[in-house]
Order: sequence, then structure tokens, then C-alpha cells
Amino acid sequence: MYVRVLGSAAGGGLPQWNCACANCRGVRAGTTRSARRTEASLAVSADGARWFLLNASPAVREQIEAFPPLHARAPRDTPIAGIVLTSGELDHCLGLFVLRESQPLTVWATERVRRGLVEGNVLFRALMRVPSQVTWRALDGESDVELTAGGEPTGLRVRALPVPGRVPAHLAGLHAPHPGDTIGLRIRERGSDASLAYVPGAADVSPTVRALLAGAACAFFDGTFWSDDELVALGLGTARARDMAHLPVGGDGGSLAALATVDVPSRYFTHLNNTNPLVRDDAPERAAVTAAGWRVAADGDEMRL
Repeated sequence: MYVRVLGSAAGGGLPQWNCACANCRGVRAGTTRSARRTEASLAVSADGARWFLLNASPAVREQIEAFPPLHARAPRDTPIAGIVLTSGELDHCLGLFVLRESQPLTVWATERVRRGLVEGNVLFRALMRVPSQVTWRALDGESDVELTAGGEPTGLRVRALPVPGRVPAHLAGLHAPHPGDTIGLRIRERGSDASLAYVPGAADVSPTVRALLAGAACAFFDGTFWSDDELVALGLGTARARDMAHLPVGGDGGSLAALATVDVPSRYFTHLNNTNPLVRDDAPERAAVTAAGWRVAADGDEMRL
């Protein structure tokens, strides 16, 4: 399985357009050892020709242009065979509306996420300009689902399981919480024991999260915030990490400690907020996760499982 990190940031990217925190200032000025980041997404493929995006970030056009295997091969064409959504959060799905040029798209999502995007959303008409512009495929969490292209198997299967999360902010108050709001993915290539786990958002390390990660050859996990009071301490907000359904990486009860015994040889934190010290190559927090056997995902990372 081919894996490409298209983006590794939380919503807003790094630098964030309306932020002048130390990280954003340093990236703009080139004075910190920190790379620019777009919103988190992966591209995966069994054959290097048909690709699936794990979430469609607002920066999807930029991410496609930065990765030649995703470039069009004909006047109207795309190697992107489908998109798999882990939630309806805007930084995970706004890229769908960027990909609105009448190109047929196949989207795998829970029914809960599909309804949140389609029902009562006038913007979704942008993806209904031609017949069959969007085809939905259900992720029910009960079995592996074959990822297909043009009705043909691509060699990849996905298992989706609910993980602790929240109703997307733009739907808060309209819908009660539901297990289908946030999922994690386990992707396996036919004929291989190696699998990929992708959990870019999680409010806790639940038994389901452990089951998703355990035994994977490579895992990407929610690294949005280092500390629970990160935004509060910087004077950038009043909400804590857990208030936003993100388990912080550091501290007692953080994901670094909670996942200390997870059986995954290649482990990455992704979906990093612009305020997170992990975005700095020389931060002590980066040294701590490295010492614990984790890496920090960066845009452009590639691997083969």
C-alpha cells in the first residue's frame, strides 16, 4: 500500500490566516524550525494509479498539485477514485466543494455524516450540477468495505469504527450526538497482513480506538493539542482541548501516555493545531514524543506498507 501525507494540520493550517501566535509568526518569518502545513489528509493506493483520499481538506487543490500521481492524465480526468470521510468537520470535508468541476466523485461515509452534508445544505447543490456527480457509499462499522473504482476492486478494503467525538460545530444544537459522527479507519491491502490505521480526531482512547490501532503496521492519531489548556494559556480562546473532543497528547491521561503500549511499529501524530509545540522540530515536546517511539507527520511524508 502506498501512503502519502497530503496534509498534517488541524483546521486553519500553519500558519493560520488570522493568528499571530509564536508558531505562526515564526513560520511566516522563517525564524523557527517548523514547516508550513495544510489541513490533515492522506492519499492511499494499492497500485499507485487509483488513489483514495482520507478526508478532503480545504487545501485539497494545493495538495493535489504538490503530488504528481494525483494530477489529471487527460483533458478531464482524475486518478482520485474516491474519498473516505472520518467526520463532517469542515476541515475534513470542505475539499468536496473545491472538487466541484462536474467530475464524478465517490464518497464513503457514515449515513450520519452524509445527512449532515446533504440535508438542508444549499451549498451541496454545487455537487449536483450533473447527474451522478456524487455517489455515496455507506460505512456501517459492521464489516470491511471494498474500495472500488468504476465498479472494480482496487485491492483496498476499509473498516470504519466509531470513536469518541462530537457533533460537528456547524451542526451543534441541530443534532444530538451519534456514534456515526466520528470514525476511525483501518485500511488493508488484499493479500497483505500490513494495515493502516487513521484516527485524526478522537476525544479519548476508547477500547475501539485501541482495537483500531493494535497490530497496524502504521497508524496516524489525533495530535491536535499538546495540552488541554493550550488555547486558554495563550489567550486565544476559552475552550479546552477536551471541550473540542480532542484528547491532548501530553500530560497525565494524554494520548502519549495512554498509547504507550500500543503495538504499532510506525506511529504518527497528525492534525496538529497551529499552537501545538509539536510543530517545531526543536521543541522539547517533539523530543518527548520521539523518545516514546512516535513521529510527527509532515506534509509530503510518504511510506509503503
